[in-house]
Amino acid sequence: MFVPRTLTGKIKELATKYPVITLTGPRQSGKSTLLRHSFPDYEYVSLEDPDIRLMATEDPRNFLKTYPEKAILDEVQRVPELFSYIQTHVDQLNKEGIYLLAGSHNFLLMQNIGQSLAGRTALLKLLPFSHEEMNHHHILPDSTDAEIFAGSYPRLYDKTISPPDFYPFYLQTYIERDVRQMKNIGDLSKFIRFVKLCAGRIGQLLNLSSLANDCGIAVSTAQTWISVLEASYIVYLLQPNHNNYSKRLVKTPKLYFYDTGLACSLLSISSRTQLNTHFLRGGLFENLVINEFLKYFFHRGATPTLSFWRDKTGNEIDLIVEKDNKITAFEIKSGKTPTPHFFKGLKKWKKLSETPAEQLFIIYDGDQRMKTENGSLLPWNKLDIESLPTVRMSKAD
Repeated sequence: MFVPRTLTGKIKELATKYPVITLTGPRQSGKSTLLRHSFPDYEYVSLEDPDIRLMATEDPRNFLKTYPEKAILDEVQRVPELFSYIQTHVDQLNKEGIYLLAGSHNFLLMQNIGQSLAGRTALLKLLPFSHEEMNHHHILPDSTDAEIFAGSYPRLYDKTISPPDFYPFYLQTYIERDVRQMKNIGDLSKFIRFVKLCAGRIGQLLNLSSLANDCGIAVSTAQTWISVLEASYIVYLLQPNHNNYSKRLVKTPKLYFYDTGLACSLLSISSRTQLNTHFLRGGLFENLVINEFLKYFFHRGATPTLSFWRDKTGNEIDLIVEKDNKITAFEIKSGKTPTPHFFKGLKKWKKLSETPAEQLFIIYDGDQRMKTENGSLLPWNKLDIESLPTVRMSKAD
């Protein structure tokens, strides 16, 4: 089963403008499937294959002679020596669409691209399925809790794998292969505990001291491990918005996971029914919604400008989207029944920032739409980011 991806059109467009396209994202997010399906006349070369990797490492000139153009080079960060040769090769050919590079280690990939391919490649990110993609192609889980629990990795839907049969092995593969490539982590059991502790702090301000104490590691180690998790698309940090609408702003980022299914597995949630009463259900729902905004922009080839706002007296806005010098603010509520309390944060924000009501929204887990003087109520299961005029991408983007 191939599910068409929103990013397809942008990749095809940019392949006519750049000699190299670089596609990065989490392991098993569908990168190689998308490239192979979108460019069927390109030869697929996986640098995970030991023989091919050895050839590329020991004789890069011969490797590029074997695959001179129209090639998909998967997990290319495994051979960092290759990038300088690719630079020389594409400069000599002086044409577009020569190579499509894919990789799941953002740090290793970007380090080599910055050194060798700057200005020669378009950089794109592919995350697991978006709510939008699953809805369009009729594979969306039948409830919000089911969607949070299942997550959105393509293989679960392609092979009908239950989350408990997928995520523990995904994590094991990640630890054994990816982490060891990036960082020499001596105590893997502590690292796994650290990742689980991160899952228990979804939607919370990042507190490295607390994480370090609970895991029994140094704060500097906690900082390094967060960077490893970010570089391999396990977690991301949502940065605070620094518009000074209040004197005492929080300057610490908030912690989220790129996939709620993986987070559920780390939290030992073994069924969707457990989510009904789980203490982190609100945080997981918030994570699900913010992920959809990330995917909306990344899957259209854009860099999202997302943040949150909080002052030290507790006033907060869960998500702020900045585009074309306009700010759109979102509060995210996991409840199904709207109440006046839902609008408390937006009401305060509206007064402080003087943002018009048309740019203020509540996204919640119910079904009712409503417009008020303090913003609009949007049901999660009917969310259409493209329809929001202050957020949607124009063709020029």
